[in-house]
Amino acid sequence: MFTRPDNTYNDIREKSLMQWLDEMEQHSDVAVRGGVKLTREYVQHLQEEIRRLEEENQLKAQYLKKMKEKNCK
Repeated sequence: MFTRPDNTYNDIREKSLMQWLDEMEQHSDVAVRGGVKLTREYVQHLQEEIRRLEEENQLKAQYLKKMKEKNCK
């Protein structure tokens, strides 16, 4: 009934970003190399925030489902 969402596009996009960041780590400009670390940390933060929001959304959905079942009885 339920299938896993297709994340192919997001996976390709993330791998492309990481490959580009790997290339930028070799750049001669110090500011560019320093920005790579900052960018990786920011991407990590965003991924953690997405996971937190998804968990919060699941919790709310479960609560609403219980409330709906309670009101239907």
